[in-house]
Amino acid sequence: MREENQPQLVEVHEPENASSPTRVTPANEGPALLKDAIGLCLSGGGYRAMVFHLGTLWRLNELGYLGKLDRISSVSGGSITAGVLALHWKDLGITPNGPAPRFSVVVDEVRKLASQTIDIGSILEGVFGPGTVSDKIHSAYDHVLFHDATLQDLPDTPRFVINATNVQSCVLFRFSKPYLRDWRVGEVKNPRVPLSVAVAASSAFPPLLSPAELDFQKYGCAFTPGSGADLQKDPFTKKAILTDGGVYDNLGLETVWKSYQTVLVSDAGGHVAPEESPHHDWARHAYRILDVVDNQVRSLRKRQVIQAFQLSQRKGAYWGIRTDIRNYGTENALPCDFTDTTALALIPTRLKALTEAEQECLINWGYAVCDAAMRKHVDASLPAPAAFPYARGCRLEYSAATAGAHI
Repeated sequence: MREENQPQLVEVHEPENASSPTRVTPANEGPALLKDAIGLCLSGGGYRAMVFHLGTLWRLNELGYLGKLDRISSVSGGSITAGVLALHWKDLGITPNGPAPRFSVVVDEVRKLASQTIDIGSILEGVFGPGTVSDKIHSAYDHVLFHDATLQDLPDTPRFVINATNVQSCVLFRFSKPYLRDWRVGEVKNPRVPLSVAVAASSAFPPLLSPAELDFQKYGCAFTPGSGADLQKDPFTKKAILTDGGVYDNLGLETVWKSYQTVLVSDAGGHVAPEESPHHDWARHAYRILDVVDNQVRSLRKRQVIQAFQLSQRKGAYWGIRTDIRNYGTENALPCDFTDTTALALIPTRLKALTEAEQECLINWGYAVCDAAMRKHVDASLPAPAAFPYARGCRLEYSAATAGAHI
């Protein structure tokens, strides 16, 4: 049952009159009840996020929570990990209450990509060769991970939603098995868009990997008549110009927040550091301003989540790559020094190969902080972990060679 103080949420769409920012929901539409189920959100953050979330999923699997998830919503780097999990879901042996015995398949696949740099080569080929940067990225994803799979190869449950941002309509663009959707343009049912294309669009972070173009005719996408609010017309129904899902929602939160009573958020997003002397030239100054805007949007969504937990308006937990694990006060939490985990959070937001040590430390950190948050805020009876997945813990020992890998 829904608690008496639970807020009733209504999805508010843009009106056909584009000059008005909102429309009043007619009384006969009624409020949308939150589903008594669990949704998981995986943030953006390039390979850093991709591997951190792998640790999160590893611990959720051990706790028996993968089989309890009803929806997994992702953006950017989180969408790479979600795509791998979704593609292998049917083969993992997942049950509603126990761990999947073959979860190592997901670990091996994600780490295989994490050992390869694909952004620089794709950028150079996209600039100097045929095709776009995004074309090269989705080809790399398909070659390494997805092997011609489409959205129709995803499981029915949980619902995987891979989020991008539509630059034309300025709203979220959702890829899933039953539909792809932009609420202003409309809905395409049972799309056969390649999984690599969806993940590449979701992770097309600007300025270098964006935009990603989705040609609807190429994949036989026919919009359901009347399913769009105000933009179901040419050229919007012929081609979508997409960018990173994190531009609109860096936590991958929206599709879960509107529908689910229990929300789990794994956040490995970036952070804008202070600058004593910001650049004054137009290019670098504009880039800095975009970073500030992105940081504020991310901060507002994070506050929304945590405040709702504090007010008992939602159940669930938030954990982040910049969290100090001591703040949870969880008994028998794995030892993670804040200085060490802060160093992991500073790994650049790129699709650039990570060393074995970086991968293992990021996995360990995602595993440990997920565990602390779940046992503190979701179920205190959950068992404490015996050890990290990998023996090295969360401390990176940088050598000259390792440091040079990030220049």
